[in-house]
Amino acid sequence: MDDPQMADFKAALEPINRLADAAQGFVWRLTDGFGGDATTIRLADGEIMVNLSVWDSRDALWNFAYRSPHMDYLRRRREWFHQLVEPYQVLWWVPAGHRPTVAEAEDRLKAVRSEGPGPAAFTFRDFYPMEIVTGG
Repeated sequence: MDDPQMADFKAALEPINRLADAAQGFVWRLTDGFGGDATTIRLADGEIMVNLSVWDSRDALWNFAYRSPHMDYLRRRREWFHQLVEPYQVLWWVPAGHRPTVAEAEDRLKAVRSEGPGPAAFTFRDFYPMEIVTGG
């Protein structure tokens, strides 16, 4: 994070996190206790920077991630991060009020990597609606 190449990414963290916090459907996001983000928390032996949040729907997360100024930074991710061959993103449903842990996220990511998307761990592309997962 101290590399000068990361300057634009670091400068965007606070405004993008404020945008997320104010977005429709946003519920919660993980922070590392050192600031307003979780950039010091890593998975996969340091390969993956954790970005863990809870949203009230897939559409709310999609709109923030891909239809807000956040997308401008997603387009630039290869300037800052290595391109990973394995999946690095996972979605899953949580009960109201639950705050997922990093260990939970890691387990879900491992499931997508080893078994592929399913009701317990899926992706935007291979999505499982809550009604299918919960039977409701």
